[in-house]
Amino acid sequence: MRNETKAGMLTRRRFVQGGLAGMGALALTPLVLPKYAYADTMPDPDKILDTIKPGNYVPKKYLEQFGLGPDSVLWDPKKDWIRTADWESIRSKFSGQTVRFAVGAADADSVQATLKPFQQLSGIKVEVISIPDASFYTKAVSAFVSGSARFDALEYFSPWLGDFSAPGFLHELSDYVDKYKLPYQDFADTYWQNYALYSDKGVFGIPYDCDFKMFMVRNKQFKQYVGQSASPKDTVKTWDDVVHFAKTLNKPEAHMNGIGYMGGRGFWSTYTWEHVAAQYGVNLLDSDWKPTIVSDAGVKAVEILVELKKYAPQGIENWGWADDRSAWLGGQLAMNMAWQDQANQATRPDQSRIAGDEPTALYEPRGTGPDAQFAPPNLAGSTASIAANARNPEAAFVMLAFFTTASLQAMNGASANGVAPGFMSVIQNENFQKIMPPAKIWGESLPYAWAEPRIPGMYQLETALGLELNKVIAGDTKPKEALQTASKRWEEILRRKGFYGSKPPVDYSVIHDRMWLGRGKKAPV
Repeated sequence: MRNETKAGMLTRRRFVQGGLAGMGALALTPLVLPKYAYADTMPDPDKILDTIKPGNYVPKKYLEQFGLGPDSVLWDPKKDWIRTADWESIRSKFSGQTVRFAVGAADADSVQATLKPFQQLSGIKVEVISIPDASFYTKAVSAFVSGSARFDALEYFSPWLGDFSAPGFLHELSDYVDKYKLPYQDFADTYWQNYALYSDKGVFGIPYDCDFKMFMVRNKQFKQYVGQSASPKDTVKTWDDVVHFAKTLNKPEAHMNGIGYMGGRGFWSTYTWEHVAAQYGVNLLDSDWKPTIVSDAGVKAVEILVELKKYAPQGIENWGWADDRSAWLGGQLAMNMAWQDQANQATRPDQSRIAGDEPTALYEPRGTGPDAQFAPPNLAGSTASIAANARNPEAAFVMLAFFTTASLQAMNGASANGVAPGFMSVIQNENFQKIMPPAKIWGESLPYAWAEPRIPGMYQLETALGLELNKVIAGDTKPKEALQTASKRWEEILRRKGFYGSKPPVDYSVIHDRMWLGRGKKAPV
């Protein structure tokens, strides 16, 4: 069921590479980018749109590898915003205006790659401000609090949506969504609900990089050491199976470990724990905003991570995303728990040493016991928003609609550059599923997604929990003790954020269903 709110919007329905520690208030440094002719000398929009196709943006070697041509369509043109927008009207209103766009350094390249056609289509000049990912949160908050933000729009880590929305730092977007006919219904529910909506207050962002954690294997090694192929549905059914196969595939003498995961301090350990705990039915918070992480499901998930460490590379307690990605693509792991982009990148010979090993994404392994559920994890990802004090907020919205449009996001996924689409019409497109092999299982899993609530303080909660989980993975404490310590820290953070007052900042009933969309549905496996 979809409920309506302001301007007809829904009320229901990567990645930073560092934590809060060490974030400094460094200067925002704009990238100097070329400017193009405006107003009276602007080219025909249809001619520009004709150039936005795989042959001009996706490496030729990838198109050839997956049997696609330069004009292959990876999206639905009727749902591709740039092909339905009134560019003449946009030009007449905004030509010559400037929008300042703050982007995490990891995603700056994807913006620059398509900046020229946007400026040609709209007449809007764009100043891209590239900010190191590890510094983004502190810089953004400092700019917001000072009231002198040097950006109109920003693309950021989606768990920060609550922190940025609650104090009024962001511009509410429902009117723009309706005015410019953004095809928001095409976004997978979990992305729209968790990357765009803040509680029942309205739309405060557009999904930008739509991540999804998946379980993946090297099928060639699976056949060699297990004696059978890893069927996406039927081989690695449960987390008990994961432990069994991790032991079977652990071959240090062949320079291959059974499994990899992110066990580093802070949110890395939290995401790994949530990946497993969600399948056992974990709830993070109850309706009174009390932590519920100290549960059978929570403890079981930590115990599984400790057991899997036996078959993982040494030092996994220090691993973040970059370490895990390097080990997986470098051939050090037989199985891995990571984002769908790594399953995709593994198929590209220029990015991966294991492209010939039949890297395969599987349906999420299930938990066991009475509370087990099929809850594939939608964790991390990024959102694009407009600052409340933006000089040109409407022009900034047009820019964000362009960069999040279906065709550009589809070509990002096809290029395996780490920016993933969130549109179902893309993820379910047959051509897209050819060039991004994890997409079929990813698309079938999205209706059951499990996600953290985008509430004020979520990132601090992630970090606090991850610090304690890391101690268990490192062998310094016990699972239940770690969760108990983290639970106390969560209460302190939630109290500071106002959740235990007479009027919490978020209505629990509004966000309850968003946290797990699979409730009441029959799972595909």
